[in-house]
Amino acid sequence: MAYDATKMQDWQISEAAEENMPTHEEWREKLSLEKDEFMPVGRLAKLDFLKIIERLKDRPDGKYVEVTAITPTPLGEGKSTTSVGLMEGLGKRGRNVGGCLRQPSGGPTMNVKGTAAGGGNALLIPMTEFSLGLTGDINDIANAHNLAMVALTARMQHERNYNDEQLQRLTGMRRLDVDPTRVEMGWVLDFCAQSLRNIIIGIGGRYDGYTMQSKFGITVGSECMAILSIIKDLADLRQRLDNITVAFDKSGKPVTTGDLEVGGAMTAWMRNTINPTLMCTAEYQPCMVHAGPFANIAVGQSSIIADRIGLKMFDYHVTESGFAADIGFEKFWNVKSRFSGLKPHVSVLTTTIRALEMHGGGPRVVPGIALPEEYTKENLGLLEKGLVNMIHHINTIRKSGINPVVCINSFQTDTDAEIEMVRKAAEAAGARCAKSTHWADGGDGALELADAVIEACEEENEFKFLYPLEMKLRDRVDIIAREVYGADGVSWSADAENKAKMLEKDPQYADFATMMVKTHLSLTHDPTLKGVPAGWTLPIRDILIYSGAKFLCPCAGTISLMPGTGSNPALRRVDVDVKTGKVSGLF
Repeated sequence: MAYDATKMQDWQISEAAEENMPTHEEWREKLSLEKDEFMPVGRLAKLDFLKIIERLKDRPDGKYVEVTAITPTPLGEGKSTTSVGLMEGLGKRGRNVGGCLRQPSGGPTMNVKGTAAGGGNALLIPMTEFSLGLTGDINDIANAHNLAMVALTARMQHERNYNDEQLQRLTGMRRLDVDPTRVEMGWVLDFCAQSLRNIIIGIGGRYDGYTMQSKFGITVGSECMAILSIIKDLADLRQRLDNITVAFDKSGKPVTTGDLEVGGAMTAWMRNTINPTLMCTAEYQPCMVHAGPFANIAVGQSSIIADRIGLKMFDYHVTESGFAADIGFEKFWNVKSRFSGLKPHVSVLTTTIRALEMHGGGPRVVPGIALPEEYTKENLGLLEKGLVNMIHHINTIRKSGINPVVCINSFQTDTDAEIEMVRKAAEAAGARCAKSTHWADGGDGALELADAVIEACEEENEFKFLYPLEMKLRDRVDIIAREVYGADGVSWSADAENKAKMLEKDPQYADFATMMVKTHLSLTHDPTLKGVPAGWTLPIRDILIYSGAKFLCPCAGTISLMPGTGSNPALRRVDVDVKTGKVSGLF
C-alpha cells in the first residue's frame, strides 16, 4: 500500500512498512539462498558474496540498469528515490527485480542533506538502521584507515627515538625516513567536522608521538572506501590495501601501507565489508546496500561486488551513480564498467522541473530555506531555457552507445504543460521519457517509468568507452572535458602538468583509472555557472594519486575531504523514545 507522504515523515512511513517486512527465513526462501549464504545481523542480513557468486557463476546475467541525473540543485533531484521507485514499479509489473544503493555517511545524515534512503513511498527500510551505521562497514573502514595512520605515526616516533642499529635490534624494522611535510594520509571520522580539517598531533613529550601537522577527512572519502567499491574479491582487497601511499620519504619515494606492514591487519578489519547488506523497498523488493565512496573524488558508485551478485540473482538489477551524468555516469561508463567488465542495458536520467528552471536562470536554491515561488508556480520560460542541461546529459549518455530513459521525478507543483515540455524535448533528443510519481504513489506511480525501462532493455546497444586505456592521462582529461563537460579545452598549472608528464612516463600508472575531481553543481569547475556554459576552459591544479585503488585524480578546483556541519543540522531533530527505543526525526 502507498502511505500519505504529504502527512507522514519518511521515518514514519518506514516504521509503518516495517511491520510487514519479510522475516529472515522468508527472505532466504524468496531469494533462493543457501543457509550459509545468508548471515543475519539483527533485523538485517549480510549476503556472503564469495559463496553466492561461486554457486551462481554459470547463471546468465539479468538486465543492468543504471540511474543518474541532470546537474542538480543543492537539494539533489532524487536519484535514490527514483532508483527505489523504479524497483517498486518493476515489482508491480511482476518482474524479478532488485538493486544496490550506496551506504549513507553519518556526515550528511546528521547534517543538512539528511540520509539517502529515498523518500516518501520510494523508501528503503528499515530506515533507522540504514541511516545509523547499518551493519558496521563504515566503522570497519574507519578502523582500517586509522590503523594505517597509527602504524605510520608510531613508526615515525620510533625512527626519531632510535638510531639504525637500535631500530633493527629492537623492532626488526628498516628505516623508512618519512618526510613529515609530505604525509599524504590523514585520519578519518564519519561526521562533518570542519574543526578537524587541519590539526597538530604529537604534542607532549618524546613518547607522545611525532609532532607534526595532520588532518581529518570524512570516512566515506577514505581510499579504503574507494577500494571497497571497485574490488572483485577478498584477494583483490588484500592486494590493494598493501599499495596505499601514506607518505613520501625524504628522497621523494612513496611510503606505502605495505612498507608499514599494516595491509594484512587492515584487511582483517575490512574482511566482512565485502559482503553486501540486504535491505528492501517499502514495497518489499530486495535491495542491497554496499560501499559509499565520494562521487567527486572517487568513483561514486555502489560496489562492483553487489552488481555482480545482483545480476545473477535478479532479472533486473538497478544500480545508482552519485551526482549528475557528467560525474556519476561518466565514472560508471569509463571506470566502473571497465573494471567490472559488465555491460549496462539502459541509463535512467533523473530530472526535475525545479532543477531545469534553476538552469534556465531561476533564483538560488539554498538547503534549509523554502524554495522561491518561481519553483512552485508554472514558469515555462525558465523551464524552456533550462532544458539545455537535460539535453546535454542525454547526449553524454548516448555517446556511450546507450539510449537513455529520462525520468521526470514529478512533484505536486509540476503542471501538465511543464511535464509535456520536458517530454517533447527529451524525445526530440533521442531519449524515452516517463513521468513518475513514485514519491507520492510508490510502485503505482512508477509504472510508466518501469515500462520505458523494460522496453529500453530489450534493445541492443553498442556500449563503448569514451577513450582507450592506452590513451595518455592529459589526453583523457581533455576528451572528458570537451565531450562530457562541454569545455573548449584544459589548462594545466605548471605543477599539475609536470606531475602529469611524470605519471605518463612511469609504466606502473598506465592502467590507473582517470577519476576526475570537480564540483557536482555545474558542468564546469565553477558551481555558480548553471545550464550549459560555453566558451570556458577546465583548469587542472593538481593530480591526486590513489595507488591502492589505482586512481589518478585530476583536480579542477578545491575539494575538501571533510565537509562542514551547517547552522541547522538534522542532529537537532533526531531523538529516541526511551520507552520503545524507536528513533524519530530522521528525514
